Amino acid sequence: MARQKGVIKYVGTLGDIRHFKIKGQEGYFAGMIGGPTGDQVLTAPEFERTRENMNEFGACAKAGKSVRTGLSQVMKQMADSQVTGRLTSIMKKINLEDQSEARGYRKIEISTQRSHLKGFEFDKNVSFNGVFNAPYTLTHTVDRESGEFVLDSFNPANLVNPPSGATHFRLICSLSVVSDFEYNGTTNSYDPMDAELNEVSDIQYSNYLDLFDILPATTITVTLPGGVLPTISTTVLQCIGIEFYQQVGGNYYLFSSGNCLKIEDAF
Repeated sequence: MARQKGVIKYVGTLGDIRHFKIKGQEGYFAGMIGGPTGDQVLTAPEFERTRENMNEFGACAKAGKSVRTGLSQVMKQMADSQVTGRLTSIMKKINLEDQSEARGYRKIEISTQRSHLKGFEFDKNVSFNGVFNAPYTLTHTVDRESGEFVLDSFNPANLVNPPSGATHFRLICSLSVVSDFEYNGTTNSYDPMDAELNEVSDIQYSNYLDLFDILPATTITVTLPGGVLPTISTTVLQCIGIEFYQQVGGNYYLFSSGNCLKIEDAF
């Protein structure tokens, strides 16, 4: 693949060369047009392995989307432009661990490979523990339907790294359910093994906390709605995050930078 370095920037096809941008990367790229047709990829015997990979890749993207959907309330201000691809990549690693099904139909058994998701930062450029250094404890109930984010009193001036101009912040704790996925021969697609629980979530916030005051002990409690209990084919993601604000009069204005969210635990 060629990379264009000149001052002329354009996209599209010129002769046999196609010019294009790649999301998340700087500059313009070029490559030769051609290759197999769509019908060849979908039907020709020599592309059987390609079809297997496409089938599983689509499933991994669907599983990653379930994680994002469960956290959609906070994703817009917390995620980088490549979070979709990074989550899909993790789901592919989980997919490759399944030895019970044939290639192209392997499960995405998150419930047995939860460690792959622990510590995931939704913005790879902003680490939660790089922004927030106060000691905290996370707990959850045996049935996995409820959890807490517990902090002792602390001085944010020493333990929080806010963006310039911020006066306040809010802490976030969430529980979000993501199901294992398996191939459904009836629908010819991958479906969640527990569709009713998949993407169910609860997201709770602390009060607006002053960056320049000693803060009292704080506990944020999250509980899955409707009295639901996670099943053996589901994983509960416990996330923690922080949002920064500037107070003007009686209003708090959310910053577009400095906010971050992390999967602290998966159980």
